[in-house]
Amino acid sequence: MECLCAHPPPGLRHLGLGHNQLRGPSESLYVTASHWPSLVSLDLSFNGLTDLRAMVAALRSLGRLRLLVLQGNPLALLPHYRGFTVDSLARLCVLDDVTVSPPERHQCRGLGQQGELLTQEAQLLVTIGNIGGVVDSSVLDPEPGPEGPFISYSYYVTYDFLEEEEGEASEYGGVLAEIVKPLSSAELLGEEVPEEGAEEDVAEESVESVETTEQAESESSVVSGRSAPQPPSMDSAEELAKLRPRMDPRLCPAPGTVLFSTDHKPWADIIACNYEAQHSVRDLGPLKAFLLAGTTVTIVEEKILSWPVATPPSNSPLAAKKGKGANDKKKDKDKKDKDRKDQKGKAEEPSKEQKASQRKRDAPKELRQDPPVLQVLGSSLVALEPLLTGEAVVSTVCNFGVVRTPESDRLTFVRDSKKIKKGAKKEKSKSVAPVFESDYQPEPLTVEVEIQLGQVRSVEEALRAIANQARAE
Repeated sequence: MECLCAHPPPGLRHLGLGHNQLRGPSESLYVTASHWPSLVSLDLSFNGLTDLRAMVAALRSLGRLRLLVLQGNPLALLPHYRGFTVDSLARLCVLDDVTVSPPERHQCRGLGQQGELLTQEAQLLVTIGNIGGVVDSSVLDPEPGPEGPFISYSYYVTYDFLEEEEGEASEYGGVLAEIVKPLSSAELLGEEVPEEGAEEDVAEESVESVETTEQAESESSVVSGRSAPQPPSMDSAEELAKLRPRMDPRLCPAPGTVLFSTDHKPWADIIACNYEAQHSVRDLGPLKAFLLAGTTVTIVEEKILSWPVATPPSNSPLAAKKGKGANDKKKDKDKKDKDRKDQKGKAEEPSKEQKASQRKRDAPKELRQDPPVLQVLGSSLVALEPLLTGEAVVSTVCNFGVVRTPESDRLTFVRDSKKIKKGAKKEKSKSVAPVFESDYQPEPLTVEVEIQLGQVRSVEEALRAIANQARAE
């Protein structure tokens, strides 16, 4: 701009400088009437201009300016951009190829006087709607035995967004996606990290064992509280890396961004995420680059295997010591029960409900969970460039194709049918059965995504936003 303004044509009426990588606050010094006194239309679109107030202050000197294009610049992402510009440039007729109507100018009246109070950060609202077409993986797993594993599934959606400045939190508190973190070497090798004072407790509870087999040593270590013998240390980083869980690259955010996720939901034919997150960004330059690149939306399936916690053997010293008092009480109780039976006669047989209750009490109550296993069901790039070209909302349904199969849907239907009452079961079977014929096509995997750019078009909205910001501070 400095070179262009060295000898500007005095009668120039139309100046197009779009897509020229103009950036920095000094650029506004060269768009004044001292350089372009006859300018009628000016195109500065898709540059790197970020200072809206400085730019508008310079453009006020162009008394003949009627047409202005600023879209595609970071400054156009501010909520009050259009209203502030329209009210500040009273003779402007067209802004970003949209005619300035009298009602719009009336609605924005006074907004140009609130420049110092208006927020200097862009605001975007991300909404994740329904997920459809997810395959029910639980119907493909075998029934768990008494020793497990017990498998549970949950589903959620992730997307990447610019990392916010320290101390700034989203209004809706975007939840960071839970990623399997690499375990420490001690955790990978099965070692237990002792707590403070644990050594004294171990010394008091430990008992000496004279058994020589490895199984006896393992049992005595569990009873005494001592850690099992450590395996040989791994000097090779490659061998240690093999033990770490592998991370799908689609779950790793791009540099400068953070991964956000919806809440984990159980399987359903239509999974309602009901997710909203407000993102506020003060640094507008990186925001423009992020919108040009787009955000990656991913549907993730989380699988967790749970196992019953092993209890110490009943003949172990600790178990015997712990259950000594209980055994004495049990003997007294058995003696009383025997006397009572002699008086009343033969005891009644337990009912089915009592047997079921007994089995429920005997079932393992404490489970040990393995690290979650993450599987990406679908991933897609959502283009956000329309937000730079004047669009206020980007709304789309990401379609990842069909991941279900007729067989998996049939198994899901059979399982759900068992939960229906016997009378209603027959009616539903007759009505739904034809969908599993040869021409049946499962629904594709989809998710609803919407990103809305916050905009303020009136003084009332601006004052309301200022009041809300003051209360938040």
